[in-house]
Amino acid sequence: MAEHRARSLTTRALLAALLALTGLVAPLAGTAAAHPAPSTGVAAQLRADLDAYLQERGAAEHVSAAGVSVSLPGRRSTIDVTTGTTTFGGSVPVRADAVWQIGSNTKAFTAVLVLQLEAQHRLSIDDTLGQWLPQYPQWRDVTIRRLLSMTSGIPTYDDQPAWYADYAADPHRSFSPEQLVGYVVDAPATSGYSYSNTNYVLAEMIIERAAGRSYAEQLYRRIIEPLGLRDLHYRPDVYPAWVTDREPAGYLFNPDFPLPGLLGQDVSRDTLSWARSAGAIISTTSDMTRWERALYSGRLLPPQQQAELESLVSTTTGQPIASTSATDPQGFGLGIAQLSTPQLGTFWFYEGQTLGFRAVHAFFPESGLIIAFALNSSVEGSNDQIGPLMQTLYETVEAAGLIPGA
Repeated sequence: MAEHRARSLTTRALLAALLALTGLVAPLAGTAAAHPAPSTGVAAQLRADLDAYLQERGAAEHVSAAGVSVSLPGRRSTIDVTTGTTTFGGSVPVRADAVWQIGSNTKAFTAVLVLQLEAQHRLSIDDTLGQWLPQYPQWRDVTIRRLLSMTSGIPTYDDQPAWYADYAADPHRSFSPEQLVGYVVDAPATSGYSYSNTNYVLAEMIIERAAGRSYAEQLYRRIIEPLGLRDLHYRPDVYPAWVTDREPAGYLFNPDFPLPGLLGQDVSRDTLSWARSAGAIISTTSDMTRWERALYSGRLLPPQQQAELESLVSTTTGQPIASTSATDPQGFGLGIAQLSTPQLGTFWFYEGQTLGFRAVHAFFPESGLIIAFALNSSVEGSNDQIGPLMQTLYETVEAAGLIPGA
Protein backbone atom coordinates (compact mmCIF):
# COMPACT_ATOMS: atom_id res chain seq x y z
CA MET A 1 0.00 0.00 0.00
CA ALA A 2 2.79 2.44 0.84
CA GLU A 3 4.44 2.11 -2.56
CA HIS A 4 1.07 2.34 -4.29
CA ARG A 5 0.17 5.58 -2.57
CA ALA A 6 3.55 7.14 -3.21
CA ARG A 7 3.34 6.39 -6.93
CA SER A 8 -0.29 7.40 -7.14
CA LEU A 9 -0.05 11.05 -6.23
CA THR A 10 2.03 12.34 -9.11
CA THR A 11 2.83 9.36 -11.29
CA ARG A 12 0.97 6.25 -12.26
CA ALA A 13 1.72 2.73 -13.42
CA LEU A 14 0.78 3.35 -17.04
CA LEU A 15 3.61 0.91 -17.65
CA ALA A 16 1.65 -2.05 -16.38
CA ALA A 17 -1.49 -1.08 -18.24
CA LEU A 18 0.37 -0.83 -21.54
CA LEU A 19 2.27 -4.04 -20.96
CA ALA A 20 -1.05 -5.76 -20.47
CA LEU A 21 -2.07 -4.53 -23.91
CA THR A 22 0.88 -5.98 -25.78
CA GLY A 23 -1.15 -8.94 -26.90
CA LEU A 24 -3.44 -6.41 -28.66
CA VAL A 25 -2.62 -4.68 -30.88
CA ALA A 26 8.16 24.43 -29.03
CA PRO A 27 7.49 25.29 -32.74
CA LEU A 28 8.54 22.55 -35.06
CA ALA A 29 11.11 22.79 -37.78
CA GLY A 30 10.62 21.50 -41.31
CA THR A 31 7.80 21.53 -43.83
CA ALA A 32 4.46 19.82 -44.12
CA ALA A 33 5.07 18.32 -47.53
CA ALA A 34 6.42 14.99 -46.31
CA HIS A 35 3.24 13.90 -44.52
CA PRO A 36 -0.48 13.79 -45.27
CA ALA A 37 -2.45 16.75 -44.00
CA PRO A 38 -4.36 16.05 -40.76
CA SER A 39 -8.05 16.12 -41.56
CA THR A 40 -11.08 17.03 -39.57
CA GLY A 41 -11.89 13.33 -39.78
CA VAL A 42 -8.95 12.50 -37.53
CA ALA A 43 -10.06 15.04 -34.95
CA ALA A 44 -13.59 13.67 -35.14
CA GLN A 45 -12.36 10.12 -34.52
CA LEU A 46 -10.18 11.24 -31.61
CA ARG A 47 -13.23 12.95 -30.15
CA ALA A 48 -15.22 9.76 -30.64
CA ASP A 49 -12.48 7.84 -28.80
CA LEU A 50 -12.66 10.22 -25.85
CA ASP A 51 -16.46 10.28 -25.85
CA ALA A 52 -16.54 6.48 -25.81
CA TYR A 53 -14.14 6.43 -22.86
CA LEU A 54 -16.24 8.91 -20.90
CA GLN A 55 -19.40 6.95 -21.64
CA GLU A 56 -17.87 3.61 -20.68
CA ARG A 57 -15.66 4.74 -17.81
CA GLY A 58 -17.28 7.97 -16.61
CA ALA A 59 -19.12 6.52 -13.63
CA ALA A 60 -16.41 4.03 -12.65
CA GLU A 61 -13.68 6.69 -12.68
CA HIS A 62 -15.88 9.68 -11.75
CA VAL A 63 -14.51 11.46 -14.80
CA SER A 64 -16.42 13.99 -16.92
CA ALA A 65 -13.82 15.64 -19.15
CA ALA A 66 -10.98 14.67 -21.46
CA GLY A 67 -8.57 16.39 -23.79
CA VAL A 68 -5.95 15.21 -26.28
CA SER A 69 -3.35 16.81 -28.53
CA VAL A 70 -1.40 15.09 -31.29
CA SER A 71 1.85 16.55 -32.58
CA LEU A 72 3.18 15.29 -35.90
CA PRO A 73 6.82 15.74 -36.96
CA GLY A 74 7.37 18.62 -39.35
CA ARG A 75 4.15 20.41 -38.42
CA ARG A 76 3.75 23.59 -36.40
CA SER A 77 0.12 23.01 -35.44
CA THR A 78 -1.29 20.23 -33.30
CA ILE A 79 -4.54 18.30 -33.59
CA ASP A 80 -6.45 19.31 -30.47
CA VAL A 81 -9.68 17.88 -29.08
CA THR A 82 -11.54 18.41 -25.81
CA THR A 83 -14.84 16.84 -24.84
CA GLY A 84 -17.13 16.30 -21.89
CA THR A 85 -18.39 18.65 -19.22
CA THR A 86 -16.62 20.79 -16.66
CA THR A 87 -18.30 18.97 -13.76
CA PHE A 88 -19.42 15.40 -13.22
CA GLY A 89 -23.12 15.27 -14.04
CA GLY A 90 -23.03 18.85 -15.31
CA SER A 91 -23.93 20.38 -18.67
CA VAL A 92 -21.28 23.08 -19.27
CA PRO A 93 -18.93 21.88 -22.03
CA VAL A 94 -15.20 21.77 -21.44
CA ARG A 95 -13.47 24.67 -23.14
CA ALA A 96 -11.42 24.04 -26.25
CA ASP A 97 -8.49 25.74 -24.49
CA ALA A 98 -8.97 23.86 -21.20
CA VAL A 99 -6.01 23.51 -18.86
CA TRP A 100 -5.21 20.42 -16.79
CA GLN A 101 -2.98 19.61 -13.84
CA ILE A 102 -0.17 17.56 -15.41
CA GLY A 103 1.28 16.10 -12.20
CA SER A 104 4.66 14.44 -12.46
CA ASN A 105 5.14 15.50 -16.05
CA THR A 106 6.51 18.51 -14.13
CA LYS A 107 9.58 16.50 -13.10
CA ALA A 108 11.20 16.74 -16.53
CA PHE A 109 11.13 20.54 -16.24
CA THR A 110 12.98 20.29 -12.92
CA ALA A 111 15.52 17.88 -14.38
CA VAL A 112 16.16 20.19 -17.34
CA LEU A 113 16.76 23.16 -15.03
CA VAL A 114 19.34 21.14 -13.09
CA LEU A 115 21.04 20.01 -16.29
CA GLN A 116 21.11 23.53 -17.72
CA LEU A 117 22.84 24.70 -14.56
CA GLU A 118 25.32 21.85 -14.96
CA ALA A 119 26.00 22.91 -18.55
CA GLN A 120 26.81 26.37 -17.20
CA HIS A 121 29.26 24.80 -14.69
CA ARG A 122 27.21 26.01 -11.73
CA LEU A 123 26.80 22.50 -10.38
CA SER A 124 27.40 18.87 -11.31
CA ILE A 125 24.79 16.15 -11.06
CA ASP A 126 27.46 14.13 -9.27
CA ASP A 127 27.63 16.76 -6.52
CA THR A 128 26.29 15.55 -3.19
CA LEU A 129 23.59 16.90 -0.93
CA GLY A 130 26.36 17.46 1.59
CA GLN A 131 27.74 20.12 -0.75
CA TRP A 132 24.45 21.84 -1.48
CA LEU A 133 22.10 21.07 1.43
CA PRO A 134 24.30 20.36 4.47
CA GLN A 135 21.28 20.81 6.75
CA TYR A 136 20.40 17.19 5.88
CA PRO A 137 23.49 15.30 7.09
CA GLN A 138 21.73 11.94 6.92
CA TRP A 139 21.72 12.28 3.11
CA ARG A 140 25.12 13.94 2.73
CA ASP A 141 26.46 11.29 0.32
CA VAL A 142 23.41 11.24 -1.98
CA THR A 143 24.17 12.77 -5.38
CA ILE A 144 21.89 14.97 -7.44
CA ARG A 145 21.92 12.26 -10.11
CA ARG A 146 20.44 9.79 -7.63
CA LEU A 147 17.75 12.30 -6.67
CA LEU A 148 16.65 12.69 -10.27
CA SER A 149 16.80 8.94 -11.07
CA MET A 150 14.79 7.91 -7.98
CA THR A 151 17.65 5.87 -6.51
CA SER A 152 18.47 8.17 -3.58
CA GLY A 153 16.99 6.02 -0.81
CA ILE A 154 15.04 9.06 0.41
CA PRO A 155 11.34 8.22 0.97
CA THR A 156 8.47 10.28 -0.39
CA TYR A 157 6.74 12.76 1.91
CA ASP A 158 3.30 12.18 0.38
CA ASP A 159 3.13 8.70 1.85
CA GLN A 160 3.47 9.89 5.43
CA PRO A 161 0.46 9.90 7.78
CA ALA A 162 1.45 13.33 9.11
CA TRP A 163 1.34 14.81 5.61
CA TYR A 164 -2.08 13.36 4.92
CA ALA A 165 -3.36 14.70 8.24
CA ASP A 166 -2.04 18.19 7.57
CA TYR A 167 -3.42 18.27 4.03
CA ALA A 168 -6.84 17.03 5.14
CA ALA A 169 -6.96 19.65 7.89
CA ASP A 170 -6.46 22.47 5.38
CA PRO A 171 -6.46 21.71 1.63
CA HIS A 172 -5.49 25.35 0.99
CA ARG A 173 -2.45 25.22 3.23
CA SER A 174 0.81 26.41 1.71
CA PHE A 175 3.58 23.83 2.12
CA SER A 176 7.17 25.08 1.88
CA PRO A 177 9.93 22.82 0.52
CA GLU A 178 11.42 22.57 4.00
CA GLN A 179 8.09 21.48 5.46
CA LEU A 180 7.65 18.77 2.83
CA VAL A 181 11.15 17.40 3.33
CA GLY A 182 10.59 17.55 7.08
CA TYR A 183 7.98 14.80 6.89
CA VAL A 184 10.71 12.24 6.03
CA VAL A 185 13.88 13.44 7.77
CA ASP A 186 13.57 10.59 10.27
CA ALA A 187 11.88 8.04 7.99
CA PRO A 188 13.61 4.74 7.11
CA ALA A 189 15.60 4.73 3.89
CA THR A 190 14.35 2.98 0.78
CA SER A 191 16.48 0.84 -1.52
CA GLY A 192 17.03 0.42 -5.26
CA TYR A 193 14.61 2.31 -7.48
CA SER A 194 11.95 3.91 -5.28
CA TYR A 195 9.67 6.69 -6.51
CA SER A 196 9.91 9.74 -4.27
CA ASN A 197 8.60 13.26 -4.70
CA THR A 198 10.98 14.37 -1.95
CA ASN A 199 13.82 13.93 -4.44
CA TYR A 200 12.46 16.63 -6.70
CA VAL A 201 11.66 19.06 -3.89
CA LEU A 202 15.30 18.70 -2.80
CA ALA A 203 16.30 19.34 -6.42
CA GLU A 204 14.16 22.51 -6.33
CA MET A 205 16.09 23.69 -3.28
CA ILE A 206 19.41 23.01 -5.04
CA ILE A 207 18.27 24.89 -8.16
CA GLU A 208 17.44 27.93 -6.07
CA ARG A 209 20.77 27.81 -4.24
CA ALA A 210 22.80 27.36 -7.43
CA ALA A 211 20.91 29.97 -9.47
CA GLY A 212 20.33 32.49 -6.70
CA ARG A 213 16.74 32.87 -7.91
CA SER A 214 13.44 31.16 -7.19
CA TYR A 215 12.50 27.91 -8.91
CA ALA A 216 9.48 29.63 -10.48
CA GLU A 217 11.61 32.45 -11.90
CA GLN A 218 14.11 29.98 -13.37
CA LEU A 219 11.31 27.90 -14.87
CA TYR A 220 9.76 30.88 -16.64
CA ARG A 221 13.04 32.47 -17.73
CA ARG A 222 14.74 29.32 -18.98
CA ILE A 223 11.86 27.24 -20.38
CA ILE A 224 8.31 28.62 -20.43
CA GLU A 225 9.01 32.04 -21.96
CA PRO A 226 11.69 31.00 -24.50
CA LEU A 227 9.44 28.22 -25.80
CA GLY A 228 6.40 30.49 -25.94
CA LEU A 229 4.34 28.20 -23.72
CA ARG A 230 1.61 30.75 -23.04
CA ASP A 231 -0.86 28.13 -21.86
CA LEU A 232 1.50 26.40 -19.43
CA HIS A 233 1.65 27.78 -15.90
CA TYR A 234 3.43 27.16 -12.62
CA ARG A 235 2.50 28.37 -9.17
CA PRO A 236 3.81 26.78 -5.96
CA ASP A 237 0.44 27.22 -4.24
CA VAL A 238 -3.19 28.03 -5.14
CA TYR A 239 -3.61 29.15 -8.76
CA PRO A 240 -5.30 32.45 -9.66
CA ALA A 241 -8.79 32.51 -11.18
CA TRP A 242 -7.54 33.69 -14.59
CA VAL A 243 -5.86 30.28 -14.92
CA THR A 244 -8.45 28.07 -13.22
CA ASP A 245 -11.38 29.59 -15.14
CA ARG A 246 -10.26 27.31 -17.99
CA GLU A 247 -9.81 24.25 -15.78
CA PRO A 248 -12.53 21.62 -15.34
CA ALA A 249 -13.28 20.23 -11.90
CA GLY A 250 -10.83 17.58 -10.75
CA TYR A 251 -12.12 14.71 -8.63
CA LEU A 252 -10.33 12.71 -5.97
CA PHE A 253 -11.74 9.24 -6.56
CA ASN A 254 -9.02 7.04 -5.13
CA PRO A 255 -10.09 5.25 -1.91
CA ASP A 256 -6.49 4.23 -1.26
CA PHE A 257 -5.73 7.80 -0.20
CA PRO A 258 -6.54 8.31 3.51
CA LEU A 259 -8.55 11.46 2.74
CA PRO A 260 -12.13 10.22 3.25
CA GLY A 261 -13.51 13.73 3.65
CA LEU A 262 -12.37 14.63 0.14
CA LEU A 263 -13.31 11.39 -1.64
CA GLY A 264 -15.49 12.18 -4.65
CA GLN A 265 -14.97 15.91 -4.18
CA ASP A 266 -13.65 18.54 -6.58
CA VAL A 267 -10.10 19.34 -5.42
CA SER A 268 -9.03 21.30 -8.50
CA ARG A 269 -8.85 24.67 -6.73
CA ASP A 270 -6.97 23.40 -3.67
CA THR A 271 -3.29 24.05 -3.09
CA LEU A 272 -0.64 22.49 -5.32
CA SER A 273 2.11 23.55 -2.94
CA TRP A 274 2.33 19.90 -1.82
CA ALA A 275 3.48 18.99 -5.34
CA ARG A 276 5.69 21.97 -6.21
CA SER A 277 8.60 21.05 -8.52
CA ALA A 278 7.51 17.41 -8.39
CA GLY A 279 4.09 17.97 -9.95
CA ALA A 280 2.43 21.41 -9.82
CA ILE A 281 2.36 22.57 -13.46
CA ILE A 282 -0.98 23.28 -15.19
CA SER A 283 -1.13 23.24 -19.00
CA THR A 284 -3.17 22.69 -22.11
CA THR A 285 -2.43 19.38 -23.79
CA SER A 286 -1.25 21.35 -26.83
CA ASP A 287 1.47 23.14 -24.86
CA MET A 288 2.42 19.79 -23.34
CA THR A 289 3.24 18.50 -26.82
CA ARG A 290 5.23 21.64 -27.66
CA TRP A 291 7.26 21.17 -24.52
CA GLU A 292 7.85 17.48 -25.19
CA ARG A 293 8.97 18.24 -28.75
CA ALA A 294 11.62 20.62 -27.43
CA LEU A 295 12.57 18.21 -24.64
CA TYR A 296 13.23 15.16 -26.79
CA SER A 297 14.67 17.03 -29.79
CA GLY A 298 17.65 18.29 -27.77
CA ARG A 299 16.72 21.97 -28.13
CA LEU A 300 17.04 22.61 -24.41
CA LEU A 301 20.31 20.90 -23.51
CA PRO A 302 23.81 20.35 -24.91
CA PRO A 303 24.54 16.76 -26.05
CA GLN A 304 26.21 15.72 -22.78
CA GLN A 305 23.28 16.84 -20.67
CA GLN A 306 20.74 15.42 -23.12
CA ALA A 307 22.46 12.05 -22.76
CA GLU A 308 22.30 12.39 -18.99
CA LEU A 309 18.59 13.22 -19.16
CA GLU A 310 17.99 10.02 -21.12
CA SER A 311 20.30 7.79 -19.04
CA LEU A 312 18.18 5.01 -17.56
CA VAL A 313 17.95 2.82 -14.52
CA SER A 314 15.78 -0.27 -14.47
CA THR A 315 12.70 0.23 -12.31
CA THR A 316 13.05 -3.44 -11.37
CA THR A 317 16.71 -3.55 -10.29
CA GLY A 318 17.59 0.13 -9.84
CA GLN A 319 20.73 -0.50 -11.89
CA PRO A 320 21.80 1.47 -15.00
CA ILE A 321 20.62 0.11 -18.35
CA ALA A 322 21.36 1.32 -21.87
CA SER A 323 17.74 0.93 -22.94
CA THR A 324 14.57 -0.86 -21.99
CA SER A 325 13.89 -4.22 -23.64
CA ALA A 326 11.48 -7.13 -23.72
CA THR A 327 13.18 -8.63 -20.67
CA ASP A 328 13.51 -5.34 -18.75
CA PRO A 329 10.75 -3.15 -20.19
CA GLN A 330 10.51 -0.30 -17.67
CA GLY A 331 13.18 2.35 -17.19
CA PHE A 332 13.47 5.73 -15.49
CA GLY A 333 15.73 8.52 -16.71
CA LEU A 334 16.12 11.95 -15.11
CA GLY A 335 12.50 13.03 -14.83
CA ILE A 336 11.38 10.97 -17.84
CA ALA A 337 10.51 7.32 -18.30
CA GLN A 338 10.91 4.74 -21.07
CA LEU A 339 8.87 1.67 -21.92
CA SER A 340 9.28 -1.15 -24.43
CA THR A 341 6.28 -3.14 -25.67
CA PRO A 342 5.97 -5.55 -28.63
CA GLN A 343 3.23 -3.48 -30.27
CA LEU A 344 4.45 0.10 -29.74
CA GLY A 345 8.19 -0.52 -29.62
CA THR A 346 10.40 1.60 -27.37
CA PHE A 347 9.11 5.05 -26.46
CA TRP A 348 9.38 7.80 -23.86
CA PHE A 349 6.39 8.69 -21.72
CA TYR A 350 5.07 9.86 -18.37
CA GLU A 351 1.76 9.59 -16.59
CA GLY A 352 1.38 12.25 -13.95
CA GLN A 353 -1.40 12.42 -11.40
CA THR A 354 -2.42 14.99 -8.85
CA LEU A 355 -5.22 14.46 -6.38
CA GLY A 356 -7.78 15.29 -9.08
CA PHE A 357 -6.21 14.79 -12.52
CA ARG A 358 -4.31 12.35 -14.74
CA ALA A 359 -2.15 13.51 -17.64
CA VAL A 360 -0.08 11.40 -20.04
CA HIS A 361 2.44 12.17 -22.76
CA ALA A 362 4.13 9.70 -25.07
CA PHE A 363 6.93 10.37 -27.58
CA PHE A 364 7.69 7.76 -30.22
CA PRO A 365 11.26 8.42 -31.42
CA GLU A 366 11.10 6.26 -34.55
CA SER A 367 8.21 8.26 -36.01
CA GLY A 368 8.44 11.53 -34.07
CA LEU A 369 4.79 11.28 -33.01
CA ILE A 370 3.77 12.88 -29.70
CA ILE A 371 0.44 12.28 -27.98
CA ALA A 372 -0.63 14.13 -24.81
CA PHE A 373 -3.98 13.70 -23.10
CA ALA A 374 -5.65 14.34 -19.75
CA LEU A 375 -8.64 13.32 -17.63
CA ASN A 376 -10.24 15.11 -14.69
CA SER A 377 -10.11 12.48 -11.93
CA SER A 378 -7.61 10.41 -9.99
CA VAL A 379 -8.35 6.74 -9.37
CA GLU A 380 -6.66 3.68 -7.88
CA GLY A 381 -4.50 1.61 -10.21
CA SER A 382 -6.94 -1.27 -10.64
CA ASN A 383 -9.61 1.18 -11.83
CA ASP A 384 -7.38 3.19 -14.17
CA GLN A 385 -7.90 2.37 -17.85
CA ILE A 386 -5.75 5.19 -19.20
CA GLY A 387 -3.30 2.72 -20.74
CA PRO A 388 -5.92 1.21 -23.07
CA LEU A 389 -7.06 4.75 -23.92
CA MET A 390 -3.57 5.64 -25.07
CA GLN A 391 -3.47 2.54 -27.24
CA THR A 392 -6.79 3.53 -28.81
CA LEU A 393 -5.62 7.08 -29.55
CA TYR A 394 -2.40 5.78 -31.09
CA GLU A 395 -4.33 3.37 -33.32
CA THR A 396 -6.60 6.18 -34.49
CA VAL A 397 -3.62 8.29 -35.58
CA GLU A 398 -2.01 5.24 -37.19
CA ALA A 399 -5.19 4.31 -39.09
CA ALA A 400 -5.28 7.84 -40.53
CA GLY A 401 -1.85 7.31 -42.07
CA LEU A 402 -0.29 10.08 -40.00
CA ILE A 403 2.55 8.08 -38.41
CA PRO A 404 5.66 8.24 -40.60
CA GLY A 405 7.00 4.78 -41.38
CA ALA A 406 3.99 2.96 -39.93
